[in-house]
Amino acid sequence: MNKHSKLFTAITILSFIMILSSCGLFGPKERSHSTGWEYNNPENGGFEVSSAAAQQTGPGLVFIEGGTFVMGSTTQDLLFDWNNIPRRVTIPSFYMDETEVSNLDYLEYLYWLDRIFGENYPEVYIAALPDTLVWRDRLAYNEPLVEMYFRHPAYHFYPVVGVSWVQANNYCSWRTDRVNELLLIEAGILEIDPDQKDENNFNTEAYLTGQYEGLVREGKKDLNPDGTGIRKVKIEDGLLLPRYRLPTEAEWEYAALGLIGNTLYERIVERRTYPWNGNYTRTDDRKYYGSFVSNFKRGRGDYMGVAGNLNDGADIPAPVGSYWPNDYGLYNMAGNVSEWVLDVYRPLSFEDVSDYSPYRGNVFKNKKVDFEGFLVEKDSLGRIQYEEVTTEESITRKNYRKADNINYKDGDYQSAITADWLTEPDESNTTNKMYEYGVTSLISDKARVYKGGSWNDRSYYLSPGARRFLDQEEAASTIGFRCAMSRLGSPMPGN
Repeated sequence: MNKHSKLFTAITILSFIMILSSCGLFGPKERSHSTGWEYNNPENGGFEVSSAAAQQTGPGLVFIEGGTFVMGSTTQDLLFDWNNIPRRVTIPSFYMDETEVSNLDYLEYLYWLDRIFGENYPEVYIAALPDTLVWRDRLAYNEPLVEMYFRHPAYHFYPVVGVSWVQANNYCSWRTDRVNELLLIEAGILEIDPDQKDENNFNTEAYLTGQYEGLVREGKKDLNPDGTGIRKVKIEDGLLLPRYRLPTEAEWEYAALGLIGNTLYERIVERRTYPWNGNYTRTDDRKYYGSFVSNFKRGRGDYMGVAGNLNDGADIPAPVGSYWPNDYGLYNMAGNVSEWVLDVYRPLSFEDVSDYSPYRGNVFKNKKVDFEGFLVEKDSLGRIQYEEVTTEESITRKNYRKADNINYKDGDYQSAITADWLTEPDESNTTNKMYEYGVTSLISDKARVYKGGSWNDRSYYLSPGARRFLDQEEAASTIGFRCAMSRLGSPMPGN
């Protein structure tokens, strides 16, 4: 058989498999493969099977096809931190914001909080405010930035800064609910409700658990013959999107490298130092030849070049869609502002975490129930209440034994190396003892990783493998964030 025949045979087999998966054995059908009973028929009980296709892409997101890559340092460890030792891992496909979250995006969030909670719970709005004082410098005149950077229209499309890790996570939760609410409205399930207030606001989990009704327009047709004819949308309907969230450190680094542009037949033809090819920070594009491809500090006192030829065109952060996107279509994955990720910081995280979808920071929780086993009422802000899983619940499990796994294998009692700790264990403060928090380090269970260089960093930090940390309650003029979302179903686009 010649090579053309082999190629034709391979294409034929692949096409046959795709047909089977799309409309045959694995695709939507009218009858059960197991029992033969007809789906979506109210006359035989009304068991519903959605015909929804693959997960839709949420607003602002770009699809990131997953795969394996070597996570960690791609440059010389100039600081001798030894905190990003290379290690091969696999990242599931996911979605990520095309750009950093902008001031305008965050202003929309604050407006909603003030409108919904401002009258009775003003502390919610206040807690979400960015710390604009991060712009102050004892030996610089930055008061115009303190007063104007966040709110003036001239900065609408600049990345929001002065936002802590906690505040960024709260924004992600709010965004999830607003996107899903609009999906229900556009599907004709709900009407727009301009009178939402306090606990009576759309929350995805509250809606799914029956603790938020909303203004029902048409609702979802209920095929259950014992039902009322109308029901709420369920997860099984495939209409609602998963949570917006911060990306994990591994996801962020994988997306920043954008190695999909350097892959040929499952081989990486050129390992990258930055989110682009080569070891340089300038473009070879003829029109912009010699210009920087990202926003960073070239040297001491040089933030943007010389008047008449401003090299990177920005002294502080630039608008979120500036410069060239990487091969995934993501902007400013190097420079502009550093970005929060989900993970708790540990110097040797890469040695401990899983090699599939690695992440450190799990605290497992369940929805809170009363003594009869019923879900408790949502809180005063309209959110479902959670509680950490108990030791009794997880004692028989093999995959975890307690709720808080932040310091598992690195900071827990079992990983102790200090003599007095071994003789007098204090389970409530293990990480602080191991890393001597406040004495020799600032590493604690609240130390969160941030990635990517900023407008105020040298090129060393533009490498996706570089990692730093800051307390989750703190903020900086150099740190922003972008959101991510898990991919459901096939890891390949279009399936």
